[in-house]
Amino acid sequence: MKRAKISGIGKYLPDRIVTNTDLEKMMDTSDAWIQERTGIKERRFAEPGKETPSWMGAQASLQALDMAGLKTSDVDFIIFATLSPDYFFPGSGCPMQKHLDLAGIGALDVRNQCSGFVYSLIIAEQFIKSGMYKNILVTCAEVQSTGLDLSTAGRDVAVIFGDGAGAVVVCESDDPKKGILSGNMHADGNYATELMVEEPGSIQPARSSKEMLDKRTVFPHMNGRHVFKHAIQKFPAAIIEALDDANQALDDLDLLIPHQANKRITEAIQQKLKIAEDKVYSNIERYGNTTAASIPIAMREAFDDGLIKEGSLVCTAAFGSGFTWGANCIRF
Repeated sequence: MKRAKISGIGKYLPDRIVTNTDLEKMMDTSDAWIQERTGIKERRFAEPGKETPSWMGAQASLQALDMAGLKTSDVDFIIFATLSPDYFFPGSGCPMQKHLDLAGIGALDVRNQCSGFVYSLIIAEQFIKSGMYKNILVTCAEVQSTGLDLSTAGRDVAVIFGDGAGAVVVCESDDPKKGILSGNMHADGNYATELMVEEPGSIQPARSSKEMLDKRTVFPHMNGRHVFKHAIQKFPAAIIEALDDANQALDDLDLLIPHQANKRITEAIQQKLKIAEDKVYSNIERYGNTTAASIPIAMREAFDDGLIKEGSLVCTAAFGSGFTWGANCIRF
């Protein structure tokens, strides 16, 4: 059976930097308050109408393909993960095809929010191992800035999120010792309403209304304490499961790249698993939570920083809305 490997990694971040001081002018908050609770100092906001999820995803994908030494014409399939597609429908995978001039190949959109990359990588691996495809683009991109309540009423959520894109190229490999070694996916819909954007949605008799705006149900809602409590339980369990399935131990791990949810969650995971701080990658202070895009963005930066090299054992993990969570174990 073929093994799947990551052969290229790319990222794209908008130029516009929004600092905590900038947010102080929009809502009743402070730089100290945001940093204490989230570890975030700044985030990126996309240029509306130009830096769409599909367009940013295309830029990250081109960088990943360049690293892999492949052309766009070598891509067999697209998996696009986002919670903020260009349109209500279709998903962003097809619009990204247009940016890459890749019409004709299949495009699958994944709506698993923060766990989008973990789920998408496992899906790509299975397609590769089955022999159906040889080169798959896994692209994750988010534009959350246009959907946030940038007022005092929405500050608990609004200060956390940012925009950006990350991508990896997953290819077939004959090397039995390298590639994607394991992965797991989990969900518990009992907590679906603890982290959600309630409307617009088909559950209502009208898809959109003034009442939705008045009730502010079009903005993200999060039970922060509930999310934190579950995240610090599920994150470590998924990481251990991935390592066990790959016949690896925590001591073998070179780098853990968690979804950049909150610096306090990352610290809690590191302490719970007793992993050295320099083996846990974090860039949330610069970008905030870019949900599905956060892991591939961090992966590219870790590679550029020399933290991922030939033979590195890397674990990625995520937890988010759904609730959904999971992890991947990768040998580079």
